[in-house]
Amino acid sequence: MSEQYNITGMSCAACSARVERVVKKLPGVTSCAVSLLTNSMNVEGTAKSSDIIAAVEKAGYGASLKIPEQPAKISHSQEEDALKDHETPILKRRLIASVIFLIALMYFSMGHMLNLPLPSFFVNNNIAQGLAQLLLAAIIMVINQKFFVSGFSSLIHFAPNMDTLVAMGSFASFIWSVYVLFMMTGGNAGSFSTSDFYFESAGMILTLITVGKMLEAKSKGRTTDALKSLMKLAPKTATIIRNNQEITVPVEQVMKGTIFVVRPGENIPVDGIIIEGTSAVNESALTGESIPVDKAKGDFVSAATLNQSGFIKCEAARVGQDTTLSQIIKMVSDAAATKAPVSKIADKVCGIFVPSVIFVAVIVVAGWLIAGKTFGDALSYGIAVLVISCPCALGLATPVAVMVASGMGAKNGILFKTAASLEQTGKINIAALDKTGTITSGEPKVTDILTAGDCLEEELVKLAYSLEAKSEHPLARAVVDYAKEKGIKARDVENFTALPGNGLTANFNDGSIITGGSVKFISEKYSVSEKFMRNADNLAQNGKTPLMFVRDDELMGIIAVADVIKPDSKEAVKELQSMGIKVVMLTGDNERTAKSIGEQAGVDDVIAGVLPDGKESVIRELQKSGKVAMVGDGINDAPALTRADIGIAIGAGTDTAIDAADVVLMKSTLKDVPAAVRLSRSALRNIHENLFWAFIYNVIGIPLAAGLWGWKLDPMFGAAAMSLSSFCVVTNALRLNLFNIYGGKK
Repeated sequence: MSEQYNITGMSCAACSARVERVVKKLPGVTSCAVSLLTNSMNVEGTAKSSDIIAAVEKAGYGASLKIPEQPAKISHSQEEDALKDHETPILKRRLIASVIFLIALMYFSMGHMLNLPLPSFFVNNNIAQGLAQLLLAAIIMVINQKFFVSGFSSLIHFAPNMDTLVAMGSFASFIWSVYVLFMMTGGNAGSFSTSDFYFESAGMILTLITVGKMLEAKSKGRTTDALKSLMKLAPKTATIIRNNQEITVPVEQVMKGTIFVVRPGENIPVDGIIIEGTSAVNESALTGESIPVDKAKGDFVSAATLNQSGFIKCEAARVGQDTTLSQIIKMVSDAAATKAPVSKIADKVCGIFVPSVIFVAVIVVAGWLIAGKTFGDALSYGIAVLVISCPCALGLATPVAVMVASGMGAKNGILFKTAASLEQTGKINIAALDKTGTITSGEPKVTDILTAGDCLEEELVKLAYSLEAKSEHPLARAVVDYAKEKGIKARDVENFTALPGNGLTANFNDGSIITGGSVKFISEKYSVSEKFMRNADNLAQNGKTPLMFVRDDELMGIIAVADVIKPDSKEAVKELQSMGIKVVMLTGDNERTAKSIGEQAGVDDVIAGVLPDGKESVIRELQKSGKVAMVGDGINDAPALTRADIGIAIGAGTDTAIDAADVVLMKSTLKDVPAAVRLSRSALRNIHENLFWAFIYNVIGIPLAAGLWGWKLDPMFGAAAMSLSSFCVVTNALRLNLFNIYGGKK
């Protein structure tokens, strides 16, 4: 069983590592992933939710179970509000207030260095200056009290976090300055001067960290831009039919089975089935495909898509959380709530990072005291170590990249279900592609028309259309569709008879008998020239099904039907191969047909005659040669999708295939397979960059702050560096929004 929780009180990666650690220790918990980015936790296992919440609260944080609301109760405004950046406005107010008092504090502490005039009362009055600085620093500390509440609370629970480092650095500066002030009032004014005050450091550290927090929050808010853009497209109201009248109601009131209408230019409010009318629907909001899709009676329409032309009346099929839009949002949110395997190293480091930094700061202070430095100078080094260290950069390196990449994928109709699937997709060596519905369209089409004798092509098609129009066979549908495309009209027939496994026969009004069927059936009943038998054989060799048509006893010609490859399948296969991925086609078709399709698509290998339950064993065999991605769309692909390292489902396929897959392609185009691989590789590259810079920052920054390289780093500069580190990591992740998944780097 998998459950999600809201977690409060976390301020850095050390917090998320702590929460994760205590929950994993509970009996019955099989896995736990905490996301600092979304302040959420995903837990799998049999442990009681009450025990999980109690463990989190005992660790010093808040937890509540995410209880799914009833679909009809969920509004798009609520979903938008959940993604809204609530943190930045609060931090902005804190920052403005802090800066106002910090300017006054800096005036009293450093104004004399810039020859700025002081009020006469403060001239040569060090104690008065110290008192003014104390009051101003105390006000800034009160404004930013969250650092102290969170930091010292975590310390009490033996789980120090980033706020602990900030609080200790600022508090140590303040307490030392208060001590100096008291010493000056006790007759020791000659031993100390205003230069021994660190009040400005206490206030500046908090202000600079708040700057960094605000920039980080603002950048983190942008990671959900793709989802928020989807939300804005979703309508807030729907026009429904009630008592034979059109009324406008909030979209939350639309229930399954409700009849609603959509006019041109309006967004479709919920998923539904058209019961009246035709239209062209722009589905780019969900699939990224800008070309409108023609819709008619019986077709499915999705929430948040745009009705571009035509009045349509629909029956609501999915509402609330069940709509395609809500499922996309849930997939992206779930991906953000899980962890990519690459983040394990950072998680281990974050778990011990803050305690280690505090220990290092104590050693640095002690070391400089032994080296002969004054306590004030030694303390300055220790404070610099505390405030320059940044566990947040490590903790955010992976989740921000995952969130941006997941949102980028969703915007283009590529849905990664978990962070792990996002990471692993780029590591595949072999792509196993199902044939029908994946490489091919899944619907037979007319490919060749060969006429016999004096028969014209239009005459042959009309004869075949008249006969096949009465049949429900898929091959008959191909002939009918072709005739309709050409604007050919069928003739009335009588005495229609279907001959299962062989063909069809009927009479025209003039008494002539028309017959159509397989080559074997027709050649056994009627005289067929060797030339036409050879033509039929050649068509069959190329994976096509030849249908022969006869009027009375005269052969009229052959219409060949085949499941043709999709227009972009060949290009997609070529792209995968250029990325170093071997492409294998799996199919249950006979070897002759399979090889023909395989040659047209340009795959490296063809495995034909595979029974539905045999695809899974083929995938297992392929895995001996590397990581395998299985791409399919049918129920019979589900076992293979589950067995593969990465299962990729074509979005137009069955729900079973989509449920079994790790990645879902909404547009049903094979071109999105290499696009998904590109996006995955780009995201992984971005994560590696983030982790590298986060590690390097701390590896260089801490020794620099400790003075090991002969420099004395002012604590204020350390705070400035820390405030920018996380911002830089998040900004680097946002670069993914500029990546072209259809033509970027491999």
